[in-house]
Amino acid sequence: MSSPTIPRSPLWRRPFAVIRENRRAWAIVTAATYGLLALGFVVGLLFPALPAARAAALDSDGTGDLVTAVASSAPLFALVILAVNVLRLSLATIVVPSLVIPFAGLVFFGYWLVETGITLVPSTPVAWVAMIPHSLTVVIELQAYALLALGALLLGRDWLRPARVGAPTRRAGYRNGVRRLGLLALPALALLVVGALWEAYSLRYLVFPLSEMLL
Repeated sequence: MSSPTIPRSPLWRRPFAVIRENRRAWAIVTAATYGLLALGFVVGLLFPALPAARAAALDSDGTGDLVTAVASSAPLFALVILAVNVLRLSLATIVVPSLVIPFAGLVFFGYWLVETGITLVPSTPVAWVAMIPHSLTVVIELQAYALLALGALLLGRDWLRPARVGAPTRRAGYRNGVRRLGLLALPALALLVVGALWEAYSLRYLVFPLSEMLL
């Protein structure tokens, strides 16, 4: 089988060529991403003790204190959100494990999705109202992670089955997979920037004032 070609086109177009060449895999990864989050959300609704335990864990590990410390400055808040999303979630959860063990990042990502779905379950009527603007944040950021998950999937495929992409060795297949993952990381990063800005400004100027009005 001939290798999927990455056209010599402007850099910003190349990730979309990768997505077009792997439309079926992209659809499956996207459906699984939102599906696992929804599964976690349903589990949290059915077992209220689980979201309460996750909220307590976030308070104990300092996450709540960090949010309180930076939330007064929307630009700083956005920068902190972006750093967490890029370093802890994108790199440490999806990308780096997949560079070491094929598909490992997909396993960690799936677990994170279910856990996050549980965490997102609101515990008060005010929190349910706050979910309205925050839902857009979830949609944007999950799109970014789904792109990285697609890249991790392609990397694992190219690595284990190099002949599938016309690579003579697994080393060559690995390089091809890393290149495609790198291309997909470009729109993922753009989405994470947009998501961080929306999350910070919507929480600062929509959710927090709305919560104060309803309390």
